[in-house]
Amino acid sequence: MSGIFVTFEGIEGCGKSTQLNMLANWLRASGKDVIVTREPGGTELGEKIRNLLLDGNKGDVFSIRTEILLFEASRAQHVDEKISPAIKSGKIVLCDRFSDSTVVYQGVARAVDPHTVQFLNEFALCGCIPDMTIFPNISVAESFRRIALEDGSRDRIEQEDESFFEKIRNGYLGLAKGNARFFMVDGTDNEEIIHGKIRNEFAERFFKN
Repeated sequence: MSGIFVTFEGIEGCGKSTQLNMLANWLRASGKDVIVTREPGGTELGEKIRNLLLDGNKGDVFSIRTEILLFEASRAQHVDEKISPAIKSGKIVLCDRFSDSTVVYQGVARAVDPHTVQFLNEFALCGCIPDMTIFPNISVAESFRRIALEDGSRDRIEQEDESFFEKIRNGYLGLAKGNARFFMVDGTDNEEIIHGKIRNEFAERFFKN
């Protein structure tokens, strides 16, 4: 039996990582075999690439082409080494960010040609497409408020300005519109309320029969 592949997307501070872990805990409590992973990263090589991409200052020199190719290199390794084998073995894979992040962060916000983004994503994915994408939606003002409350320094991308994240949010809204793969939920609701909505939608899509 083939597994299930679900991704979580959204702007910084939207609560996607929290909701991913809550869904994973619920599924495991139900006896399901669950893999939790993230992008960039997810593999030993991918985590090294993640450090290059995120653990730096806004002023670090990254050409746009270098940035997108590093993201796609991490993704290709992630798909081949972890995600595809887990799906083929019948596991449920929950991934914190995936190819939609590249569409909006590099394609929309960095203005990389959309045909180039599509080509690179397709090459890295090798047919590995999410069955469902969960998108907790919050405003950019709420994103900045939440990030300011967090301990620790911001990574290289989190240091971008408000206009950058407005492009990101609008990019996600554009992707979600009319796309049955996406499940958009109000990210300003109580965590348990959000989890309940996600859990119900997940069960409706995958456990109904």
